[in-house]
Amino acid sequence: MRVEPLSEDERTEALDALDEWDFDEARDAITRTFTFADFSEAFAFMTRVALLAEKADHHPEWSNVWNRVDVLLTTHDAGGLSHKDVALAEAIDLLVG
Repeated sequence: MRVEPLSEDERTEALDALDEWDFDEARDAITRTFTFADFSEAFAFMTRVALLAEKADHHPEWSNVWNRVDVLLTTHDAGGLSHKDVALAEAIDLLVG
């Protein structure tokens, strides 16, 4: 089943609700940087996100350098931001409180 990209109104509403996330217009994606005390905390966070992502069958683009994790969410099948990205961003936000 094809995932549809968000409409302009849906995108605006989602971005308003995701305070900590930035919109990457060039990629039609949302991004957020997480900073932790050290590598172990950053890696533990990535492990928890990986479990959420696998369950949702929606995987982030991300990178890790020591205590920092950069996350980018977009839905390649939809050609941009979709409800799957918003749902995963909300779930990630719950992990970090």
